[in-house]
Amino acid sequence: MILCLETATPSCSVALVHEGEVLAFEEDPKGQNHSEKITLFIDAVMKRGGVSYDELDAVAVSMGPGSYTGLRIGVSTAKGLCYAVSKPLIAVETLEAMAFGGLSVISGRFLHSQRSVEMTLVPMIDARRMEVYAAMFDENINKIRETEAIIIDSGSFSDLKKEHHIYLFGDGADKCAELFENDGSITVVKYFHCSARYMNIIAQRKLDANDFVDVAYFEPFYLKDFVPGTPTVKGLK
Repeated sequence: MILCLETATPSCSVALVHEGEVLAFEEDPKGQNHSEKITLFIDAVMKRGGVSYDELDAVAVSMGPGSYTGLRIGVSTAKGLCYAVSKPLIAVETLEAMAFGGLSVISGRFLHSQRSVEMTLVPMIDARRMEVYAAMFDENINKIRETEAIIIDSGSFSDLKKEHHIYLFGDGADKCAELFENDGSITVVKYFHCSARYMNIIAQRKLDANDFVDVAYFEPFYLKDFVPGTPTVKGLK
């Protein structure tokens, strides 16, 4: 029994997973309200699943990359739960979990017309302007290009398009849709968002393998250093 927390993007979600199957979940994809929602969502899914905290085998948290503030909220909440109920902590790569979720969506909506070439999955998280955090996976969710921050333009992915059909999804992909609307080798799956539901397979595999992180010392994967904005309060510099 695993409690999964996802706060790496504007979407906040919690899922209760048993043997890889989602028993209950709560999510709000609409905005940065993680600190208000996360504990309410945890309480809701635990009650809906009819599970006590003592019955949990682990807590899993989306580790990033993503929003600095969102990741801090998710990781601190997960650590607090682990300390409170003496359970191990599992860290799940955000983009890998998105790849599992994206594959399920894509399989149902697009693959009937795109099976003449290999499929490449590119989950994307918005990193402001035309930059995204992205990784690439094949259709078996094997990572074929490591996570990186990249600037997207109309020439992006040109090295892959001859032998692959590329699926872009996530809030980073939504803003790039116009760049590729006439490109037959690239499909932008719009309005896909992160969800704790997509952590189920990875979290279960890690639980089965006793693949845990140190609760005291674990830190999210920010990818880029946090740069605070310039204060606008009079008298502060």
